[in-house]
Amino acid sequence: MLETFATLTTLIDMALFEIETQAHIVIAWADDEEAARNILYGYYPTEEVVRVTKRPRDAWVISKAALGISGAADPCDTARDCISKAAGDKVHAIRLYMQQTGSDLDYAKKVIESNMMIGW
Repeated sequence: MLETFATLTTLIDMALFEIETQAHIVIAWADDEEAARNILYGYYPTEEVVRVTKRPRDAWVISKAALGISGAADPCDTARDCISKAAGDKVHAIRLYMQQTGSDLDYAKKVIESNMMIGW
């Protein structure tokens, strides 16, 4: 219980940063901009940082409407399988989803992106 409190206290003292590359936007808690960049390099060592922004609030919100999602969003097992097989490569996952389901590009893109956004 004390460890959880210590972790929460540490996070409260950190800022929320948005680190953007050509291919990704990473949201992370960090002490400062340099630490935020290092978090990105830990996951994507070959990517170049395009922009680092300290968020004005302590939360990040993604509009479901902007992703074309209405109503409840349940993870799609087929999409999750395609994302897994593609090792997180969104474009490859979209192609796999189109192959497996016969969906068109726009629908496959929405399904893969929405499943990636809800945490898969």
